[in-house]
Amino acid sequence: MGTTLLVVAALVFGYASLWFLVSVVVKRNDVADIAWGLGYLMICVYLWLTQERTVVTILVYTLVTIWALRLAVHIYLRNRGKTEDFRYQQWREDWGNSFYLRSYLQVYLLQGLLLWIIALPIVIAGLSAAKELSGYTYLGMAMWASGFFFQAVGDYQLTQFVKTRTSKEEVLQTGLWRYSRHPNYFGEILMWWGIFVVTLPLPHAGWGVIGPLTITLLLVFVSGVPMLEKRYEGNPVYAAYQQRTSVLIPWFPKEK
Repeated sequence: MGTTLLVVAALVFGYASLWFLVSVVVKRNDVADIAWGLGYLMICVYLWLTQERTVVTILVYTLVTIWALRLAVHIYLRNRGKTEDFRYQQWREDWGNSFYLRSYLQVYLLQGLLLWIIALPIVIAGLSAAKELSGYTYLGMAMWASGFFFQAVGDYQLTQFVKTRTSKEEVLQTGLWRYSRHPNYFGEILMWWGIFVVTLPLPHAGWGVIGPLTITLLLVFVSGVPMLEKRYEGNPVYAAYQQRTSVLIPWFPKEK
């Protein structure tokens, strides 16, 4: 497994560097968000071409591919015709003359490192010769399907809301967003735990927990929930929404 992980690391390094060059040409760093999902697809393609394919590996590749393509298309359509995402605009101002170097290191190479770590269950599945499904397979598939629903539907509801809102101060509080302030992030996390569960009967599966654990910590404590919550600081509507709505795991809202 070590050799395969090193090869995948080299592929991810080249992939991240290529997308950095794309960002320089198009003059917007938010192409990194499109590259995120497609990087996992690249890993699946590499493993498909170089390793034995079984029903378990094909299942994992299929789940990851569906997630990756949907996410990449969603982000592309969301960003099309708009200015660069506010996070990257802020970094342009904050980083000044060191913008390109820090972009390469702190956006693209760091994202590549995280991608490589989170993809560990995919590599474990790709190297396994297991040909039979198990109870873990069906449990993991159910978790993945539930997560996909929350992410895809949550993203769709947010997209429709943004199109019709009359002020940026408005807050989406209907649909899945009535039960969670970040249903799309909840879905993302649940999908990766689902893929990990699918791999549980496979050799070296224990190491795979690093993948879903990393994406969970990243979204809950670093670049996901905290960054978006900070954006709404000082908004009384959002403050009230915070008081009655679960931050991540969907649950019934508190009574007013």
